[in-house]
Amino acid sequence: MEGNMTAENSNAVLNSPRIPIYLRFWLSLRFGVVRKLLRVWAFTLIITFLTLFLLQHFHFHPVEPVVTLWSGQFFIIALMALLAEYVDSTLGMGYGTTLTPLILLVFGFDPLVVVPAVLISELSTGIAGAISHREAGNLDLSRKSIHLKIGVVLGVCSMMGAVIAVMVAINISKTALTLFIGSIVFLVGLVIVLARNRMFRFSWPKIFGLGLVASFNKALSGGGYGPLVMGGQLLSGVPGKPAIGITSLAEGLTCLVGVILFVIAGKFTDLSLALALSLGAICSLPFCAYTVRQVTQNRLVSIIGCLTLVLGLTTLIKGLGWSDELGGAFLRLFGAA
Repeated sequence: MEGNMTAENSNAVLNSPRIPIYLRFWLSLRFGVVRKLLRVWAFTLIITFLTLFLLQHFHFHPVEPVVTLWSGQFFIIALMALLAEYVDSTLGMGYGTTLTPLILLVFGFDPLVVVPAVLISELSTGIAGAISHREAGNLDLSRKSIHLKIGVVLGVCSMMGAVIAVMVAINISKTALTLFIGSIVFLVGLVIVLARNRMFRFSWPKIFGLGLVASFNKALSGGGYGPLVMGGQLLSGVPGKPAIGITSLAEGLTCLVGVILFVIAGKFTDLSLALALSLGAICSLPFCAYTVRQVTQNRLVSIIGCLTLVLGLTTLIKGLGWSDELGGAFLRLFGAA
């Protein structure tokens, strides 16, 4: 009886909003939740490093690494990946959209080196992120669960959408595509914010259509997948917490196909960048799943809706060619101040 009372009291303390989140985190380290997440983190880290080692060891055309292992640059990139992945696995969007252009801008690496590295890191964190959300109680991945079915459907639709995109890519201008994606993402965010207190009825046709459209955009432009899949799930009747874990699973399955294609094509010339990105991104996973566990549904939906709005607006500004003008205006304003 005393043991049961202790467990009940500990669960009450861990779920109490009156207790600061950092204190609940360390208490849960003792009572099991964070301990499970750390096991997932350690296992993912070992598997990822072993996979990267084998890929590098059996590579037929070794080149000079673009990132010196364990250097200052290595840890800066890892920190950037950690922050980007924390946002992505907490809100379901933002990793590749923000991290890829940032690395290209700051370090000037070849895109053919950056894209495979980001895919590898997204593959490991996508699958492990979904498992982490399951361990934290945000997601059900049992064999007959609807969450697992949605994740698999989105992953399969992603493969189909990528094939369709390759077939029609030559007929679509980059500007028109960017404006199209930005408009969809912005409207999805707007609907989420305006209807944040409304529960939508679940619909399989919406899920199928969502997977095809999101992956189509991803294959053509390299962006827009997370905001569309995350926001689209909310509008399709999937609650916020499971939707985040499902998005991670779908992204992981999608990136798996991309990584396999890059390996077959022999495009992996260097894996030092992938190691830095994977190290940083994987280290964020326990904190991501635990944060989602603690945030209320209404607050989570509101944050996701606002972030989707911002990403959609940013994409529209980029498509209209206003980014340079706005940047110059801010610089002039800052200089005048």
